[in-house]
Amino acid sequence: MIDLGHRWRIWVIASIAITALSGLGVRLAFLHFGSSHDALRTRILKSRHSEEEILVGRGRILDRNGNILALDLPVKDIFADPKVIIDKGHLQFVVSHLARLLNLNGKILFDRLNRPGKRFVYVKRFVKNDLADEIARLQLTGIHFEDHTARHYPQGALMCHAIGFSNWEGVGSAGIEQKMNRYLKGRSGLRVSERDGRRRELYSRRTLEIKGQTGSDIYLTLDQNIQFMVEEALDRAMETHQPKGAWAIVQRVRTGEILAMVSRPCYDLNGFRNTSAEVRRNRSISYVYEPGSTFKAIVIASALNEGVARSDQLIDCEHGRWIYQRRPLRDFHPYGSLSVADVLKKSSNIGAAKIALSLGKRRLENYIRAFGFGKPNRLNLPGEEAGIFHRYSSWSAISSTRIAMGHEIAVTALQMLNAVCAIANDGFLMRPIVIEKVVDVHGRTVFDPDPEVIARPIRRDTAKEMRYLMHRITERGGTGTRACIDGYDVAGKTGTAQKPVPGGYSDTANIASFVGFAPVENPEIGIIVVVDEPQPLHTGGRVSAPVFKEIAEEVLRYLDVPPGEVKPYLQFVNYENRNTDQKNRAY
Repeated sequence: MIDLGHRWRIWVIASIAITALSGLGVRLAFLHFGSSHDALRTRILKSRHSEEEILVGRGRILDRNGNILALDLPVKDIFADPKVIIDKGHLQFVVSHLARLLNLNGKILFDRLNRPGKRFVYVKRFVKNDLADEIARLQLTGIHFEDHTARHYPQGALMCHAIGFSNWEGVGSAGIEQKMNRYLKGRSGLRVSERDGRRRELYSRRTLEIKGQTGSDIYLTLDQNIQFMVEEALDRAMETHQPKGAWAIVQRVRTGEILAMVSRPCYDLNGFRNTSAEVRRNRSISYVYEPGSTFKAIVIASALNEGVARSDQLIDCEHGRWIYQRRPLRDFHPYGSLSVADVLKKSSNIGAAKIALSLGKRRLENYIRAFGFGKPNRLNLPGEEAGIFHRYSSWSAISSTRIAMGHEIAVTALQMLNAVCAIANDGFLMRPIVIEKVVDVHGRTVFDPDPEVIARPIRRDTAKEMRYLMHRITERGGTGTRACIDGYDVAGKTGTAQKPVPGGYSDTANIASFVGFAPVENPEIGIIVVVDEPQPLHTGGRVSAPVFKEIAEEVLRYLDVPPGEVKPYLQFVNYENRNTDQKNRAY
């Protein structure tokens, strides 16, 4: 006979089983016939649906000779699952190995991983593959790896301000990397598929795959070898004169191509995160300064072109002190009467001021703007400044006399060099270019800027005359004799500008510069060197001209430019020893 208690337990168990099975049956019927079936299936499919962006590498940056300056390298991100590591009791073991191999602070890493509720923590990003493989061989608990790419700059600090850098997300953030980001970044691909419950892709359910296209390669007009020469010369100047900064540009006269662009201080592109914004500043195009006496070449070229002055015309330089509009103007050395040619050679402030007055405000402004001042050159680099140059309607009574000596106007080094290169280039003002071409992944050229003439401020004959006048500056008696090169004829202009301070100009802080070109007869290259607050020497002739010489000498020989020789030009004679023609009027 069956015990009643035992029978009761059987009925209870059976009832529970029947109830559970009934519930499952009802649920199955609901899922199969219920009104929410479509919505539920949509949710399930959506949870399994996968749309994955296929990232591609950035294009390379190369110099004009094909030397690689920037490229993507395969790396790995190392991340951890703290919960698994802690549950297995391997936290201390894992931390000790990772800290040693990755050169990390053990205590900081321990605190980062000692988080039981966490399932994902980055250990270190962008680890080189060989080191990541060494760590992988240890088979550390809870440590995983993800393939990635990282931007690498093989030359370190070389061309740092021109090349720029891309951030961790692969977005260009400075220099060429930023300005040409749309070409460098390429086009990402897309993969549409389904995943199982463990988020693994079901390859048989892949419905779409669009392959990405690697970014295009950017070829620069910069030459790695010339850049190295200029950087070495500036580094020596920084050591000798201890300035706050220095910058220089080398440009092809006929095409506007930039062969070198250097700014100091500099930084290693691979460690850009550890530098300040001021160090990363490209002073060649973003530092605005008063050009000083280098600007006299622009004013005198304008006056000669307009016919209001002749190179042999005498200017009364007032023995070094001139009162105009009740304001004094002084020369560094006192002179009596100087020809226009010697005003430039001796760098007379008074002579240049009188020549500027002969032009008049409106014509002076028009010429200065025609030479490219007061607006950016639209170079393919970010951060280019337009300079500061006001309309003549807002000038004071003495503005013309101050602009003539490079005050009341602020320029960039690129603007100043490009204007002088126009003198060297028969009066044609070229648009400076730093991009030679852009080549896509299939080898097709997608961007190829041609040399572009943007203005012609002076005639050919005026430009030729100015080349000879500027050549005299580097001869005996001129301010730029330290720029002379054995075997080559050089033309140029020195500049020493006091830096503006509240209430006037500093007596101790100067911008020293030299801008010029060579050879004189058939100019190939133009160079500008600017040094910010050199000590104790501070003039352009003694600080910047020797650096110009050092750079020009190496570059001319590297480019295999024939020396040439200045041909006799009868109009130009040694004005210091010439008997004054009585019909030449002195201002």
